[in-house]
Amino acid sequence: MTEYNLKIKDLPEEERPRERMINYGPEALSNTELLAIIIRTGIKGENALTVAQNLISQEGLQVLIDSSIEELSAFRGIGKSKAVLIKAALELGKRLYSMPQSKKFTIKSPDDVSAVLMGEMRYLKKEYFKAILLDIKNNIIAVENISIGSLNSSLVHPREIFIAAIKKSSAAVILVHNHPSGDPTPSREDIEVTGRISECGSILGIEVLDHVIIGDGRYFSFKDKGLMK
Repeated sequence: MTEYNLKIKDLPEEERPRERMINYGPEALSNTELLAIIIRTGIKGENALTVAQNLISQEGLQVLIDSSIEELSAFRGIGKSKAVLIKAALELGKRLYSMPQSKKFTIKSPDDVSAVLMGEMRYLKKEYFKAILLDIKNNIIAVENISIGSLNSSLVHPREIFIAAIKKSSAAVILVHNHPSGDPTPSREDIEVTGRISECGSILGIEVLDHVIIGDGRYFSFKDKGLMK
């Protein structure tokens, strides 16, 4: 068993996080070991593994997402420099889920929408409304940010969605927004706004294929539930 009170360099080589990653790959490491690699050093009496374990012992990795740099800095053994490293690593992870504009990706189902945006949107603390713009073969042309804030008819106007769609010659769009509560169940306002945008799309000849609400690790598809005309 790993002795977390020892300095990492004093541990057997097969128990050191960096060596374990080199030998077995990152998927073989625990959350504590991965975090210890990022923070690198501990403090007097506590090595990096102990500091990492203490940080995530109560709330798990969620504490890294929910805490600001200042809040992370206040944890024993972290400080501002390590807090910045942690937040930078998290941001890179989130961006890996975002689809590069130059890469063709075909949307065939709500699962594909989730694959593109779940990692980015599931932890957002405000509601973000996005439009996925598609070509005639349902390849992604772009993912446009439409608004930030609670979804309502004054905030999300069809004009903003379809101006972007027309500029980029989109054949269809998919609406996406998140629920910070983690529950993707649509509200009455969600349903009303979706209907209004769909009607505008029909007039313009740009089909609204679906509206996907992102929750915490799960989603709601209007198309799947028969709520799209």
